[in-house]
Amino acid sequence: MFNIVLVEPEIPQNTGNIARTCAATGSGLHIIKPMGFEIDDRKLKRAGLDYWHLLGVKYYEGIEDFFEKNPGANCYFASTKALNTYSDVSFKNGDYIFFGKETKGLPEELLYKNRDKCIRIPMIDEARSLNLSNSAAIVVYEALRQNSFLQLKKAGQLTKYTWNGGNTDG
Repeated sequence: MFNIVLVEPEIPQNTGNIARTCAATGSGLHIIKPMGFEIDDRKLKRAGLDYWHLLGVKYYEGIEDFFEKNPGANCYFASTKALNTYSDVSFKNGDYIFFGKETKGLPEELLYKNRDKCIRIPMIDEARSLNLSNSAAIVVYEALRQNSFLQLKKAGQLTKYTWNGGNTDG
């Protein structure tokens, strides 16, 4: 599937929500330290609810550590400073999508060195940014949509009725 990379996340609720999105989509979660909270933060755990067992999380001591451990990774960098729109990118299974810390985003040097791989979510001029967990969900679901949602369950089921109009009670 896809991989979400959080660079120095600061707000535990955002990381927890992103962890839940990763768990529900089969995406990997990669966290680059330092973090603005402890990993056992109760707000982090609450936001992720009971999905932690569905999630593989990898931690890195810094950006250099990430690139050393993931040579050749195809990476995209989400930023309000980017020139390319996220929906214009052709995502492939296994891609890594980076998101920066809530207060500063990704380092400008990283963006500059990877300018062709920088993506943004369009918004009005007056808006500074979207919430980090919302941004991650928007981009990962676009990547999944482009890939026919890979192995995700695409249809739901009612509990009292069947979709063919019948009642399950008889």
